[in-house]
Amino acid sequence: MISRTATEERIDLGSYDEKFYAIVGRGDENVRYFSRIFDVRIVPRGTELIVRGDDEKVRRFSSFLRTVLSRLEREKLTAKEVREYAKDFLEKVEGQERTEEEEEVVLVTHRRRTIAPRTKTQKRYIEAIRKNDVVFGVGPAGTGKTYLAMAMALSHLKEQKVNKIILTRPAVEAGEKLGFLPGTIAEKVDPYLRPLYDALYDMVDYDKAMYMLERNIIEIAPLAFMRGRTLNDAFIILDEAQNATREQMKMFLTRIGFGSKVVVTGDITQIDLPKKEHSGLVEALRILKGIEGIDFVWFSQDDVVRHPIVARIISAYEAHERDTDKAQEGEVQEGSSQEGD
Repeated sequence: MISRTATEERIDLGSYDEKFYAIVGRGDENVRYFSRIFDVRIVPRGTELIVRGDDEKVRRFSSFLRTVLSRLEREKLTAKEVREYAKDFLEKVEGQERTEEEEEVVLVTHRRRTIAPRTKTQKRYIEAIRKNDVVFGVGPAGTGKTYLAMAMALSHLKEQKVNKIILTRPAVEAGEKLGFLPGTIAEKVDPYLRPLYDALYDMVDYDKAMYMLERNIIEIAPLAFMRGRTLNDAFIILDEAQNATREQMKMFLTRIGFGSKVVVTGDITQIDLPKKEHSGLVEALRILKGIEGIDFVWFSQDDVVRHPIVARIISAYEAHERDTDKAQEGEVQEGSSQEGD
């Protein structure tokens, strides 16, 4: 019988028989060995073993004990053979975990830093991108929507699954008027596209990134520049899609060519379009449901991987918006009742 707290398990070995002594060893020598290789504290108490330590390590050791007890039901093992089996068990488990971690790694940057999903939603996002032609990643800032999409794009390029990467954004001012901007067209739109450059330079050596940009292997352009094109064999990311109009969203989604993959990211709580405009992202989320090859992944503040205070700020704003909506509803209802009087 096994009972568990957060960091403790009590495992009853049954009785003082051959199985018991095969597990604990002479003078509890196996107990001390298990404690060292599994990195847990084991306290023998009668026929019971009390196991304490990191929750994952305790689970690993209890899994080993269940396995070895089952094996002892079928065959006779000496204390030494149980120790050897423990070592083999641990090597096999750690090997499996390393393989799983390697499978989750999306990209290794030029600084030898691995990029991998950290939350369940991020894992589902990566899996959705691998399986579908078009994926919408929707949620608050700091959840890794664009960053992971960029990593997947570079991974596809590296593996020669696509020939180029196209990164695009609507050129919409975020709640402030920038006025006249000097320079060429590219220089005028550059401030709007700067976050995409930042993500790129974080993953790829600057010289290599500049080479790919110069050769158009990676293209960063405003959404309006996508009109009239057909994008084949490309990994295309539309960032800040909540600021795309209905017409722009339809135009963008119909640019998709053969061998291409598209990721659309946005936060529908931060729409900077004029009030008369309707967000193309909001409309797309509504009308594209159920289409084969298109998937939707919704992020929340639980998926924020920036500074912890970002998640708290998002929660505070969401609570404020809920309170404001309730207050406005109350004012409308009060006004209606007064008209009735």
